[in-house]
Amino acid sequence: MMTFTLAWRNLWRNKRRTFISLAMVFMAVFIAISMQSLQEGVYGKMIENVVGFYTGYVQIHKDGYQDEPSIDNSFESTPVVKTAATSNKWVDVAAPRLESGALAFAGENSRVCQIVGVDPTKEDELTGLKAKLSGGSYWENGKPGAILADSLAGKLGVGIGDTVYLMGQGYHGHPAYGLYEVVGTVKFGSPDLNMRLMYLPIEQAQMLHGAEGRLTSLALNLNDSDVATQVAEDVREKLAEGDYEILDWKEMMPELVQQIESDKAGNILTMGVLYMIITFGLFGTVLMMTAERKYEFGVLTAIGMKKRKLASVITLETILIGILGVIAGALASMPMVLYFEKNPIYLGDEMAKTYERFGIEPVIPMGFDWSIFLNQGLIILVVTILLSLYPVYNIYKLNPVQAMRV
Repeated sequence: MMTFTLAWRNLWRNKRRTFISLAMVFMAVFIAISMQSLQEGVYGKMIENVVGFYTGYVQIHKDGYQDEPSIDNSFESTPVVKTAATSNKWVDVAAPRLESGALAFAGENSRVCQIVGVDPTKEDELTGLKAKLSGGSYWENGKPGAILADSLAGKLGVGIGDTVYLMGQGYHGHPAYGLYEVVGTVKFGSPDLNMRLMYLPIEQAQMLHGAEGRLTSLALNLNDSDVATQVAEDVREKLAEGDYEILDWKEMMPELVQQIESDKAGNILTMGVLYMIITFGLFGTVLMMTAERKYEFGVLTAIGMKKRKLASVITLETILIGILGVIAGALASMPMVLYFEKNPIYLGDEMAKTYERFGIEPVIPMGFDWSIFLNQGLIILVVTILLSLYPVYNIYKLNPVQAMRV
């Protein structure tokens, strides 16, 4: 207790020195948390753009569909499949889909598109499709018709109330031809999705392709995205092995996982450079403090204070500075991270085009995660404690007579 009292009083005996040390730890924590939160926010947005906006976190297919995504590899929608999907406690919604490629015509314009037959209610619960409407309506009162992605509608030159003609191949060679009124348009964050998707109510899509009662996928939304692999394993155990393939988003989109992992590898180097800068900055502060207090250390040891006791007081001082600086840095960065999580920075012009080429919405959000604050705070605290070894080393090799010479 006496050691703590001495250390605490020493901190405020020279407020200027203490505030300089605190400022260094504060800035180190603030910068480290900001960078890590920014990285996690960008990764989260990448996943949300592609996974949360369209694929869902887990999908059920007929075995072999992932390698050959053809409507011929569809499966019959049965109560067994639905029960296996929805009985898991983590599953919020199971949205049925029938997907196939087709050629869309409107006047003199044509475009290859992806037809997605959906249950309007389930799809809205899964991806928030209704909220992405940029024009028209969302199949109100069971009204049939097509909802086109914004860029696709622009390429075809169609608007609300216009007609689109579809031509493709249905289930087992069934001719797929149809005329559909455009009842709405949607805008996605991912430019790739925005260029190719056309939605139909699932009954219309099944009739178009001669695939009544069949699905190409059952997409699952989860109330915790971190348990996707666990949910996929659970559904596999409930369905007949060999008949279905159940994939989480990482298995469906290995390119996205690889992109994130390669980016993380580069960020490790960046964070390493940051920690080196932080360490040298903190060491400069410790060096200044040690040199400034050399006379004080000499006097204390000369009047009989044991070096072990003095070293423990100085170490505790450094730990207290580290703890106070970490807490202050974490508390100061928290409102900023929360703000930019809810209000991401929107990019424009050339930067936006670069992001869009990679299929990423041109925004820079931050990701709020308690583990970021804890981990970065602990790292800086450990660095601070390790740096306290320098004044301890100087105390043990101290010659009181030489230290007191002016």
